[in-house]
Amino acid sequence: MSKDTKIEWADHTFNPWVGCTKVSPACDHCYAEGWAKRSGMVQWGAHAQRRRTSDANWRQPTRWNADAKRLGIRYRVFCSSLADVFDSAVPAQWRIELMKLICETPHLDWLLLTKRIGNASAMLETSFRAVYHQREGWADNIPSNVWIGATICNQEEADRDIPKLLAVPAARRFLSMEPLLGPVDLSQVQAGSRVLDVLQGGGFHETHFEPLPLDHHPRVDWVIVGGESGHGARPMHPQWVRSLRDQCQAAAVPFFFKQHGEWQFCDEGTAVLTTSRRMVHVQLDGSFHDSYQGVDANQRVEQTVWVGKKAAGRMLDGRDFSEVPV
Repeated sequence: MSKDTKIEWADHTFNPWVGCTKVSPACDHCYAEGWAKRSGMVQWGAHAQRRRTSDANWRQPTRWNADAKRLGIRYRVFCSSLADVFDSAVPAQWRIELMKLICETPHLDWLLLTKRIGNASAMLETSFRAVYHQREGWADNIPSNVWIGATICNQEEADRDIPKLLAVPAARRFLSMEPLLGPVDLSQVQAGSRVLDVLQGGGFHETHFEPLPLDHHPRVDWVIVGGESGHGARPMHPQWVRSLRDQCQAAAVPFFFKQHGEWQFCDEGTAVLTTSRRMVHVQLDGSFHDSYQGVDANQRVEQTVWVGKKAAGRMLDGRDFSEVPV
């Protein structure tokens, strides 16, 4: 089985275009923006034009699809790692052509991950109708090979964006909680006046977030968690990660731990801390300090040490968590 991306939870990465704008605390140290500056390929930000990739690049998914069909398997394709499918600065025609490609590659599972989940339903509907020229659109013909995901870095984003994710008609819905910057309780997602356990089934009307019939309760089908990597990476508190793992296990939802990031919990095999390594004290609220000065005595504080992404790895409590929906 071929794999041409370093992203652990995907087999392939496809970027139909590149360029984006920061819209979340998770974007503060965006690796894609750093790549863009180094490559000089595209400018970043709200007023910069997005750049469509080459025709040769657009032909790759067709080859992956043929390969998957021949082997009798499915490939997971992450779209887009250097952009956002639902970015309103992207020409609508590009999204229509992407939808056509998705519909023509049924042996690929397309993972559309976004920080703009509020745009997803309308853009999917418009693109699907443009491809098929019919009255019935996306909501009436949900492709089985499209998974819709939202990036969530803290409880505030969970409360704001997971209800919107559940309202998007989709074969599967997932969360990418990377970088994880604070604790998130997926059983206590605030949706207006309601509190939802989104791993058990939320239940929303597509447009108005009204309760759906009892036989239709959408839920989150997959949770990916990871720490931040790269320059300026912020450390995670181990309780955030373990809590999400435990929540997923209790609800029988696949849990994928992608990485610790640049920092490692001091109880994850870090027995010796040398003076060349920076150690910080992380509080449950996400703040961290080089010493116990400034630490809130009422919070649970954990020590993390900078070891670099490669050394930190992706083992959690001695185990590799690479669960994926089947």
